[in-house]
Amino acid sequence: MRYAVIDFETTGDQPSDDIIQVGLVVIEDGVISRRYSSFVRPNKSIPEFIVQLTGITDEMVADAPVLEDVLSDMLPLLADSALVAHNAGFDHMFLRYACERSGYLPFDGRVIDTIPFLRILFPSLTSLQLSMVSAAFGLGHDRPHQADSDAEVTALIWLKCLERFDTLPLLTVQKLAQLFESDPSDMGWFMQEMRVRKESAVSIDPETNRYFRQYVLNVGDWDEEKPAREEEGSPSIGKNESFDEFYDKIKTNLRTKFEHYEEREAQEHMIREVESSFSSDRHLMVEAGTGTGKSLGYLIPSLYHGIKEDKKVVVSTHTINLQEQLRQRDIPLLQDIFPVPFRAAVLKGRSHYLCLRKFEQKLYNRDFASEKEDRITAAQMVVWLSETNHGDDEELYFAGRGAEFWQTVGSDTDSCLNRMCPWFKKCFYHRARNEANIADVVITNHSLLFTDIQAENRLLPAYKQLVIDEAHHFEEVASKHLGMDLHYASLVNTLLWLYKDAKNGQLPSLQFRLQRGSEQKAADWNQTIESVYPRMVRIKEEWDKLTELLYMFVSERNDGGGTESGQLVLRLKPEALPKAWSSLLVIEENIYLEATEIGKKLERLVTELKEETDEFATSSVLTDLSGSVKALLRHRDVLRFFMQMPDPHYVYWLEAAPYFKSKSLQVFAVPLDVSHLLKQHFFEAKDSVVLTSATLTVNKTFQYSASQLGLQPLSDTEKVKTVQLASPFQYRKQALVLIPRDFPSVKGATADEVFLGALVGSLADVAKETKGRMLVLFTSHRMLKQIHPELKERLKPSGIQVLGQGVDSGNRSKLIRMFRSQSSSVLLGTSSFWEGVDIPGEALTCLAIVRLPFQPPNHPLVEAKSEQLKKNNLNPFTALSVPQAVIRFKQGFGRLVRTAKDRGVVVIYDTRVLETSYGRNFLYSLPGPKIEHLSTQQLVPRISDWMGEENG
Repeated sequence: MRYAVIDFETTGDQPSDDIIQVGLVVIEDGVISRRYSSFVRPNKSIPEFIVQLTGITDEMVADAPVLEDVLSDMLPLLADSALVAHNAGFDHMFLRYACERSGYLPFDGRVIDTIPFLRILFPSLTSLQLSMVSAAFGLGHDRPHQADSDAEVTALIWLKCLERFDTLPLLTVQKLAQLFESDPSDMGWFMQEMRVRKESAVSIDPETNRYFRQYVLNVGDWDEEKPAREEEGSPSIGKNESFDEFYDKIKTNLRTKFEHYEEREAQEHMIREVESSFSSDRHLMVEAGTGTGKSLGYLIPSLYHGIKEDKKVVVSTHTINLQEQLRQRDIPLLQDIFPVPFRAAVLKGRSHYLCLRKFEQKLYNRDFASEKEDRITAAQMVVWLSETNHGDDEELYFAGRGAEFWQTVGSDTDSCLNRMCPWFKKCFYHRARNEANIADVVITNHSLLFTDIQAENRLLPAYKQLVIDEAHHFEEVASKHLGMDLHYASLVNTLLWLYKDAKNGQLPSLQFRLQRGSEQKAADWNQTIESVYPRMVRIKEEWDKLTELLYMFVSERNDGGGTESGQLVLRLKPEALPKAWSSLLVIEENIYLEATEIGKKLERLVTELKEETDEFATSSVLTDLSGSVKALLRHRDVLRFFMQMPDPHYVYWLEAAPYFKSKSLQVFAVPLDVSHLLKQHFFEAKDSVVLTSATLTVNKTFQYSASQLGLQPLSDTEKVKTVQLASPFQYRKQALVLIPRDFPSVKGATADEVFLGALVGSLADVAKETKGRMLVLFTSHRMLKQIHPELKERLKPSGIQVLGQGVDSGNRSKLIRMFRSQSSSVLLGTSSFWEGVDIPGEALTCLAIVRLPFQPPNHPLVEAKSEQLKKNNLNPFTALSVPQAVIRFKQGFGRLVRTAKDRGVVVIYDTRVLETSYGRNFLYSLPGPKIEHLSTQQLVPRISDWMGEENG
């Protein structure tokens, strides 16, 4: 087959814009046979932003041939070819208009877009941007956004796609072709071509693939997995072998593996403290600064203890990202250097694993909400099944509506057939559970720890030793998971799963099966189903009415306690409810009664049908139906708890977005204080709990964190020990903190024109000096949006790009990738950028902190905690607000220095750190950088000197 790979650079993205450069690469018989490129003389000047993007100037195209001449050279090369492009819709549109304008016949061949094929064939690619894909494939891409370079790299990427088709198992290619057989597009045609090509090729040895129910899998049965040291004679840790002897072997192996291995004093200290805590059944709080290497600091003693004592150790992280980092980076390193074999398992929440039964049913029924999008996602997952060992959604890169598709095929408790399921032995969730059961160390996350508590400890294997990493989030996650919430869409989606319309939904699907069946009771069952439809309609009507009234409260009485992202927030107190609340309780009662009646009828129906049928497809529908009924009853119970507010120890509030109004409404009921629950379930129930983070202390003391976590008082050192480890980084040499003492201050919650004007001016001056490479941390999304356009305008002449969270993209990972790939960029971020952002090296040279990160005092949970502190004669500002802000501030500061080679400047624009009595808490909490205060005018010269010292 012959392919013509094209790329155009243009003066804009509208049909009326001009082509300024073309690139064309011809592929024949799997190799590049021809190349053609040319500048094109446009009919107008090239806009400045296109010049910045492409590097193509008016001078470069002044003497170039006109479009007609370029087309006369180019079009013969397109003959008898399928046109290939990255985002083909754009290039095909310009080709069509160019031909029309120049009097040529339009191109009538096949058009292939590389983007959906990359999604399908390489399911784990984290970006589909051309330069990112070329980097992932190790392809050189010297001049992004120039047509000849882009066409060349697109051709190489397309060859990679063709190679990938050749290496896919025949059954996988047939499955893909089957998915697209009714697709009239060129993509559908191409899939059939690939099937024919594959079927006519010499087949690959099928022994390399595992087949099950017409799918290719990369895994066998999970019960074949065995513990690490089951075989007789496997090396283990002798009962008399001390930790020192064991650890010496590890260090010897490290020296062999790494030529320049150096012991880190803080890491050594941490390893010994964790081991001591485990061996003496004591809890430990350890603050380990950035660069300590705390992952190995707790994993080495955890594995030693787990293997020697034959006890399971659980490690919990705040984010799934860190779980993956431990799985992909730290565990393989330890398996290389450990003197004995071991197993480490990663266990996540159930919804992260694919349910193979649901996926099979979805593809069999072609149950696609969006035909084009869902087809691509399903195809992506068919390929992924032949590669994945874990069946975990984190491995997949979802574009478009992929995440919505996953929600319909993710594993869940309510719809699980367990041993009755034909996929049971292949099930990814049960595989993960089995791996956890036979592992020495289980790596999970805080959310699942609390889900396990709610499930009466049935999810995680039994354990007595626990490591909590990123422990500064533990109390906050506990509040969220031990509380409850209900979003408008959650209830509506459950109703839609049950009944969307006469054709779609679990109940119509069941009716269809009953009509085909010969069951005598089919008419009665059908009548039962028909009888619940009006009740579901009534629930939807009542829910709409209730959420509209609740939205009216939150929008009218919103007390300014909105979140920084613009959400409206309203706390509700049982003793001071709105006057109309009693009429709302009547609506809730109607919803409760209707949902209860639906639950009774459908649960009875499912029970009867399960006794009558053993057909797998019907059992499958019944299991999913049962799951939806349970979800409906859960929503009913959460709504009742919220509306009746029976527990005085809970905080109740509403949230909504002004733009989506009642459709965005969410109700919350969260325990005011979880410290006693943490104490009960962890610190009293476990032999040893190790809590670690880079930010556990305020003013060099653990007092605040200990009280939040239920570890107060700390006087009992027999049971609790605290250790603060300094970072190995030389902060005095690596970081300079500058505070412009004459900077305007902000009065109240909103910034005035004087502050905003001064901020834009100073940020622009600093960014020019540091050539971008700057992260600006805000506490208010509104302020970020106010600053963004003017700062962008100021920095445009210097060629510095400004990226804003929620402006240029809401996706944090995408923004960080864009920031790192553009050498001169300023990134403006709010809440999620204060931590977990890792940009080592020169990409980040300057960190600007606009305001100290205090939480809004009128957020319901903060307000309720403040009231509680006042009742106990404590000052909420000093006991809660300041410590919370200091910990967040330390996290923000930690973004700058990520490695021993990093060096940079932090500018704090909030003069409260100098002017207030509590300000020193912030500066005192930093890990020893050089701190200077000076006038705003001296800021840039001082930065210039400091950067010069680095080069001098």
